Amino acid sequence: MLGNLIHNYEEAVALLLFSIGFVTLLFHRNMIRKLIGMNIMDSGIYLFLASLGYIYDRRAPIVEDGITDPSKYVNPVPASLVLTGIVVSVSVTAVMLALAVRLYERYHTLNLDEIYELSRRRTEHR
Repeated sequence: MLGNLIHNYEEAVALLLFSIGFVTLLFHRNMIRKLIGMNIMDSGIYLFLASLGYIYDRRAPIVEDGITDPSKYVNPVPASLVLTGIVVSVSVTAVMLALAVRLYERYHTLNLDEIYELSRRRTEHR
């Protein structure tokens, strides 16, 4: 068991990062903390994908020295998925930060329970 954990430490760290992000997302009520938790979860997923795509003693898929045997190269798909995910994650983070700024301007808090109560009171008074 310990030998497998030492051999696959990248996957263990990825699982740990995902778990930390998930717990942060689940238990914190502050919107910025939830956003940080989501980014930590994303980092765990990217580490997991990158570690699955890496094969020891293989090279990047750039043909050099006339070697065209595909078994000598690493699969480029996981790396491209990680890059695409990072771009999407940055975009989602930017939108969520903009939303947090707008919510703070309107309700003067980033606590989601307080925002819910204040919005419910505003709709009841109309």
